[in-house]
Amino acid sequence: MSKLKLTLAVCDYDRTKAIFQGRVSVEGVDLIPLAVGAEECFHRAFKYQEFDICELSLSSHSATTSRGESHYIGIPAFVSRVFRHSGIYVRTDRGIKTPQDLRGKIVGLPEYQITANVWIRGTLQDDYGVKPAEIRWRRGGIEEPGRGERSPIQLPPDVELLQIPDHQTLSGMLETGEIDAMITARAPSCFDRKVPHVDRLFPNFKAVEQEYFQRTRLFPIMHLIGIRKSLVEQYPWLAVNLYNVFLAAQKVAVKELYELTQLMINLPWAVDHYQETVRVMGEDFWPYGFHENRQNLDTFLRFHHEQGLSKRRVAAAELFAPSTFDLAKI
Repeated sequence: MSKLKLTLAVCDYDRTKAIFQGRVSVEGVDLIPLAVGAEECFHRAFKYQEFDICELSLSSHSATTSRGESHYIGIPAFVSRVFRHSGIYVRTDRGIKTPQDLRGKIVGLPEYQITANVWIRGTLQDDYGVKPAEIRWRRGGIEEPGRGERSPIQLPPDVELLQIPDHQTLSGMLETGEIDAMITARAPSCFDRKVPHVDRLFPNFKAVEQEYFQRTRLFPIMHLIGIRKSLVEQYPWLAVNLYNVFLAAQKVAVKELYELTQLMINLPWAVDHYQETVRVMGEDFWPYGFHENRQNLDTFLRFHHEQGLSKRRVAAAELFAPSTFDLAKI
């Protein structure tokens, strides 16, 4: 019996590298892995459904699922997770010292719906009492003009969201002071260039994010893996077989993090950083799995609905192939 020939579009992370290298393989599948950056992958997947299997934005997948328009069904392999307190950049000459100081300010963002910004707005509201409607939002490209939402959104009427002029960028506007702050998954170049009066709201973001995890047990999920629904309907075994290979690839990556004989990543104290992470977050600090991430998923889906990005409150189980919830054990 010949194998299925399927495309996989995903970033070449340490936790997916074993798939690209052929060190792990999907039973029954001849996989064609494509190293595609996340933003490009989402654009091509949600607009054109180009890939059989691909990395998906949790926010966009939640939105399309709420509308009954998703072409993909997920597996709970969360290949991207990032704490997002580090993603709030401010003008230091506007009196913004605390999150509460963002009230009434003009804040830029590349897209309202991206997962990172859903987490940031949810955290601002839950932890600091700052509601999305209390901020004046401006949307546009971070470094290139003309960026808009990847799919249509309809926000609550009390939320002010305006597109910036087509010839401007958010990084440029933060540098000149035309906006007061910015929330984003990608650091603006004006911050990287150390432009005066531009800094993070939380310069000590590592300590803030560690406290956040210890208090909430949340390690924000950004991306999951999706499979074309028609494939899962035709080949019911595909979801679990694919999930198993992502679990195996992650095990390879974690094992190499604490390899001290020869460092596998380009950091001199990588092993110490790994050990510190385990001390703060526990051995399974980057869990895959539906049940293991239920609190993360439920929190995100609440944020998503409260912010008007999903037409209804999506149940976490709707996002994934049910067969991946309960794997066989030996």
